[in-house]
Amino acid sequence: MRRIARGATVMLVHEAAIRLAAFAGVFALIAIWEAAAPRRERAWPRRLRWPGNLGVVALDTALVRLTFPATATAFALLGETRRWGLLNNLALPRWCAIGAAILLLDLAIYLQHVMFHAAPALWRVHRMHHADLDFDVTTGARFHPIEILLSMAYKFGVIAALGAPAAGVMLFEVLLNATAMFNHGNLRLPLELDRRLRWLLVTPDMHRVHHSIVIEETNSNFGFNLPWWDRLLGTYRAQPAAGHERMTIGIEQFREARELRLDRMLTQPVRGAAGAYAITRQSAA
Repeated sequence: MRRIARGATVMLVHEAAIRLAAFAGVFALIAIWEAAAPRRERAWPRRLRWPGNLGVVALDTALVRLTFPATATAFALLGETRRWGLLNNLALPRWCAIGAAILLLDLAIYLQHVMFHAAPALWRVHRMHHADLDFDVTTGARFHPIEILLSMAYKFGVIAALGAPAAGVMLFEVLLNATAMFNHGNLRLPLELDRRLRWLLVTPDMHRVHHSIVIEETNSNFGFNLPWWDRLLGTYRAQPAAGHERMTIGIEQFREARELRLDRMLTQPVRGAAGAYAITRQSAA
């Protein structure tokens, strides 16, 4: 236990630097890859989209720091010391508990994503992510501040219930951030590599379907990291009907260039009708 505590303390001290380095490194790699081998022609210039998308990242980061007194990793360490949750009360090898935490946290994020599409009120908040008029690395971090705060509160509850080890939580946070940027990347992969890789990891072609303007395609492929939940739970769709080069990205609302501005993005949840994209609205129609 002392060795775990010492290791966790070191991890917490360096957490911010590790996560920032991982974010910056992956972001730069994907941005360069997009420029060198794009999957689709860019529909909107970066100068119109990136200021708003990156501005909301900065705003989200500041709000999380102000709202939550601890990071998810620090909260998980508190749970370890107080033996909260399932995994802290099972006699599992350390590596097994960490692996189980990563797997179950990924399932929890999948279920959260489905819920943001199921409830019209939550869809209003989440649709800002889908209202991006193009699809690239910055789309993977474009989430409304309300969604980020709700997601953090949900994640804290899941961590407490699972008794997720702090090391597992930190690894999951880094992986989720990195894979979200990867699978939102405008990246051209060889088709055979994509076909094989999407059995282990959500690929850009797989997740791009989720950003289609077509309702049935928007309500599919909810995974960010692991593709298994979509396959197991019946939400997997292999390809967009129009093909990746011709498909339309976004939703039917907020399609003007001005909607790419940060101020307009932040007010999208309270403007206009919820629309037909919420799964429950679609089912009732």
